Amino acid sequence: MPQIARLCGLGSYPPKFKNYIAMLVMTSLTRRFLLLLLVAFALLPVPSFAISVMDPFNLPASMDGGTVKVGDGVAYADGSRHKLDVYAPEARGVAAPVVFFIYGGGWNRGQRSDYQFVGRALAARGFVVVIADYRLVPEVRYPQFLEDSARALGWVQDNIAQYGGDPNRLFLAGHSAGAYNAVMLSLDPSFLREYGVTMPILGVAALSGPYDFYPFEYGEVREAFGNAPNPEGTQPINLVTSDSPPMYLATGTTDPIVRMQNTERFAQKLKSNGVWVTTRYYEGFGHMEPVIAMGSLWRWRMPVLDDMVAFFQMFGAFPSGVPYVAVVPNAPEQLPEAIAPMDQIVQQMNAMFQPIEQ
Repeated sequence: MPQIARLCGLGSYPPKFKNYIAMLVMTSLTRRFLLLLLVAFALLPVPSFAISVMDPFNLPASMDGGTVKVGDGVAYADGSRHKLDVYAPEARGVAAPVVFFIYGGGWNRGQRSDYQFVGRALAARGFVVVIADYRLVPEVRYPQFLEDSARALGWVQDNIAQYGGDPNRLFLAGHSAGAYNAVMLSLDPSFLREYGVTMPILGVAALSGPYDFYPFEYGEVREAFGNAPNPEGTQPINLVTSDSPPMYLATGTTDPIVRMQNTERFAQKLKSNGVWVTTRYYEGFGHMEPVIAMGSLWRWRMPVLDDMVAFFQMFGAFPSGVPYVAVVPNAPEQLPEAIAPMDQIVQQMNAMFQPIEQ
């Protein structure tokens, strides 16, 4: 039993949990069904220890292989929230394109370790991926969380070549509040200029992001932006110019946090300024689903990773035409019973957020 638990990456979990999962492995349940059982277990009340709602997506068995974490907790500035992780393909040769991914969380929560599955998913497609923590509300307000990401990009510019990345092939990506941050860094040059960042941004991939949400109607948004001296200047839709980089905008059609119309308005503003925009509207999905579908555990539900990488390739990720692998797993076995726990955990994730705009 202990050996099985270690292989499953469960070393830090309580003995009862490890023994339960090890028993399931020894009874030869399928890999996908095992992972869905882990999700179901994560939903159970377990008072003796804390378990992140994102844990099932970050278990070793549920992440893409062929990748390596080449930077772990690297400091890009002083402070506990100024650290980053770097993921890369296991087999590295020539310098790889770089994706700087910014996670969301309403600007008041989130940590880089929750998004290992995103780093490994993109690394498995040939990218060097950087995921950086940034300071959160209430410690900071707008624009300081953007300044942190800009500072982290300064580290990328100076150091990413040592990790196998090409700083001249940089893409930004993000989800929810992180999508806002990524888009803002690409639209307002003052943030990058402050930290001497001159790398070209070849494209931005934004999932479930808010781009047009003033006036500030809800508590989380007022907390983050309410003291901005120029609130209209915080809105990406007001900063679009013909020099804006190409963008990939994706959202679920039933997102209750940032409604689909927000993406539609922003996409139209980009098009009217002659900026390339690729839009994807994933039918019947909500706020968290697009980002968790980047991981191998849920990738079969929608082609968000494939769509994102195809967009990056369109704008120079692999100029020599190096192919990437886009894996779409089959649906889990025993679908009607097995899918229920996953739907519950997604509902739990979506319930963590307040609406950002009406």
